[in-house]
Amino acid sequence: MGTSARPARDEWLLTTLESLVTPEQLGQLKALREDSIWEAATRRGFTSDDLILTALSSRFRMKIANVSVVSQQARELVPEQLVRKYRVLPLQISDSILDIATSDPHDLDCERTLAFALGRTVRMSLGSPTKIAERLDEVYRPENLFEKILENVAGNYDIESITDSVDEADLDLGAGRATERPVIQLVDRIVAEGIQSRASDIHLEPEEAGVAVRYRIDGVLRQVMILPKAAGIPLVSRVKIMAQLDIADRLRPQDGRARVAVSGNRIDLRISTLPASQGEKVVIRILDQRATVLSLDGLGLNPDELERIQQLLQSREGIILVTGPTGSGKTTTLYSMLRTIQARGVNIVTVEDPVEYRLQGIVQVQINEKAGLTFPSALRSILRQDPDVILVGEVRDKETAMIAVQASLTGHMVLTTLHTIDASSSVTRLMDIGVESYKIAASIKGVVAQRLLRRLCPHCRELVVGEVPERLRKWFPEGTTMYRPVGCGECSTTGYRGRLAITEVLISSPEVERRIAANESAERLADAAREAGMRGLWESGIQHVRAGVTSIDEVLRVLEIPGDAQRSSTNVRASTMTDAVTEEDGRHAPAAPRGSTAAPLPTEILTPAPRGYIPTLHATPSASFAGPSFQLVDEENVNANGQSKKVLLVEDEDSLRRVVKDLLEREGFTVFEAADGVKALDEIDRQAPDIVVLDLNLPRLDGYGVLSHLRARPATANLPVIVLTAKGDEDSEVRVFEYGASDYLTKPFRPRALSARLHSLLARPKP
Repeated sequence: MGTSARPARDEWLLTTLESLVTPEQLGQLKALREDSIWEAATRRGFTSDDLILTALSSRFRMKIANVSVVSQQARELVPEQLVRKYRVLPLQISDSILDIATSDPHDLDCERTLAFALGRTVRMSLGSPTKIAERLDEVYRPENLFEKILENVAGNYDIESITDSVDEADLDLGAGRATERPVIQLVDRIVAEGIQSRASDIHLEPEEAGVAVRYRIDGVLRQVMILPKAAGIPLVSRVKIMAQLDIADRLRPQDGRARVAVSGNRIDLRISTLPASQGEKVVIRILDQRATVLSLDGLGLNPDELERIQQLLQSREGIILVTGPTGSGKTTTLYSMLRTIQARGVNIVTVEDPVEYRLQGIVQVQINEKAGLTFPSALRSILRQDPDVILVGEVRDKETAMIAVQASLTGHMVLTTLHTIDASSSVTRLMDIGVESYKIAASIKGVVAQRLLRRLCPHCRELVVGEVPERLRKWFPEGTTMYRPVGCGECSTTGYRGRLAITEVLISSPEVERRIAANESAERLADAAREAGMRGLWESGIQHVRAGVTSIDEVLRVLEIPGDAQRSSTNVRASTMTDAVTEEDGRHAPAAPRGSTAAPLPTEILTPAPRGYIPTLHATPSASFAGPSFQLVDEENVNANGQSKKVLLVEDEDSLRRVVKDLLEREGFTVFEAADGVKALDEIDRQAPDIVVLDLNLPRLDGYGVLSHLRARPATANLPVIVLTAKGDEDSEVRVFEYGASDYLTKPFRPRALSARLHSLLARPKP
């Protein structure tokens, strides 16, 4: 006697399917008696997952889950055995609530079991059984993780490792997959795409949500992908194998080198690892000599700056210093100088740590401290090799500085670098190291202080139309032509492509030598240098803006406006009207140190035409009366304790965040900032803001994840949240409110619209 077929586990779905399929199709589904009616209906093309989910959502008044978002904490805390048993996907977990995706809202046994096992209330949302099963395999059993990643990575690259061979079979890989072909392909593609994108560095950064892959292009980091957390260890192990590093040692920083061939072109890589709280961070420096300009003419210098540097290179002895922060292009400038000098037919020897580029016809010495080859010992040996020109990678200590100075005083030309903010500060830095001032005065021929600015993309730059901000009118009279970035396919929608150097060239003169020998201050040295024709970094950058090569925003990103650095903290936030009054009275602020960096953007942003992404801000009426010790505060923006109401601004774009912050502070709010979702949750716990302005597209944890966390916690369940989104369609609007937003605003937005929403939400009585 045969046994009857077991009914499908989701037979309850037949009622919902009556409105989605034909009676004949419904009869077939009833007769099939498969394990899942849902899967059978979609597999045969009778209906789709989306239609079933929409019908169920309407029937049961449940949300449709975003199965692509699974928090690391949920994956770690919810046992795999339970979620596979009940065919559910854990999404988010807090101290009191567990969010799961399920295809069976009737499964009360699942709800009770998970609630008991985890001590939390279980909150269900809807997901298709197929998608849930796929995500479970990715989250808990990522055997095919790398193959799936590679399916979504575009491009076909011919990349070959040409470092010394390593017997990978003898290495203990820990995760056991660093030598599998998919991992190798993934690393190859990350490196190859970085090279094709003109990246100078590739960052592999472990985070709570996964492994972030970022490219530094034109000096700015861009996040290109987030890999699952499980990819971290095998990915790092593969990079270590390329650089012949110890893959078993994850507790100490390591440095190594590798060489690869991409489509037949050899590229050198410098690899550095650093243990961090979430895992090892890896930075891969790409040394592509094809993309590096090794001539002074190709650095983008202003004509007068190029002429002054060439004047310095006419010297036959003495020291020429190139100074600036890390990543300011000092090494490229030094190599370009060597190429110019090499034409004389002289003996050139370099001592570097590390040797970044191989230069034909020049002897290059790599420092190896383990073998006893240090800067001082190498310099002593080089001086016995009959050199005419010596390049010292960096003056790091007194011994190296003394040998370099002695070499310059005995007829050698010495090129080297220091880390200082401007040209005149290099002299005081040498004094701090321990070099006598009279020796510095006799040996220094000149100092080149340098920064790098991004070039405007010539294909999409736009003419700026609008009034120049008050603080910039000194350098941009009315009618000055300026350009702004826009973004196109040629520049990856950034508006910039390539970089150029701005310089401050100090040439030693009798007066400069006298002041150095007399131990005078850096300011006094700079005054003498300016009298001899030196221009500052700010003037160099402004000249490029006037030429249409870069934008004023880019100059402000790198340099401070002269006069801003020494203003008091109260004056920093003074209004445009206050600045105007100060200038009318003739009481100008003292000059800022030359070359100071990282200034905040001015609150008066140039108004572009016709497209303006960042809104133009105007001083509010109260700002007209603002002064160093007096500021009008809107009574509506004061809480019960007499303090300004607190706003948390969550936005990953620095320029927009600064503008909005300035707007809110002018209206009397106290503003706190966060650039990603995880930092936003930390700031909410720390600062207890009265309202949150939240962008949706955030790194580490997006705006939807932040909203889910806030609404799941009793303390923040009623916290007002205004969401900023670039998507203005109906589905996005509905989804924003489903996640618990109080209000939303589409980008680009008007300042008055944001202000009105803030006041409206803060005026509502608290529940």
